[in-house]
Amino acid sequence: MTMMVLVILLGTALSLLRYARARARDAVRLSDMRQIIFALNMYFDRYNQFPPISGDACCNGWDQGPCDGDQTFINALVTSGTIIQVPVDPLAGSGTGCYGYGYYRYGAGSEGCDPARGPFFVLGVRDMEASSGPHPESRGWSCPSPNRNWQGEFEWVTGGFEKE
Repeated sequence: MTMMVLVILLGTALSLLRYARARARDAVRLSDMRQIIFALNMYFDRYNQFPPISGDACCNGWDQGPCDGDQTFINALVTSGTIIQVPVDPLAGSGTGCYGYGYYRYGAGSEGCDPARGPFFVLGVRDMEASSGPHPESRGWSCPSPNRNWQGEFEWVTGGFEKE
């Protein structure tokens, strides 16, 4: 009987520890997003546009920062001096496929967005660990027609137009 109680307590403690670690990794991801958004805005202020995606984007056309050593939008931020330390998803490299941070720069009028607002970027985190579905701190990003909503592709997502 005592052994059973100890096993249950140990299992509960391990579960709570895993959850705490997942929340900590999510906190790192959110901090990275704030850092990247700041760098994107500094890049925009300097060049009057957001960085283009690389020609070798590794996740179904999306830049994923960093991606198996490929050049990504992050490199443009580093080269421009708008970001110093390259943010990397805490679990990057632990699997294959599309993981971590995704970035795409769309042309004006793409995906039903207002062409008068110019090109725009979408930045997101695919897998937040401590929540399922949209993360409570997700800003969200969508275009009204044909109602393209990137929140369905990312658990945390934001975007920005080049013309406000």
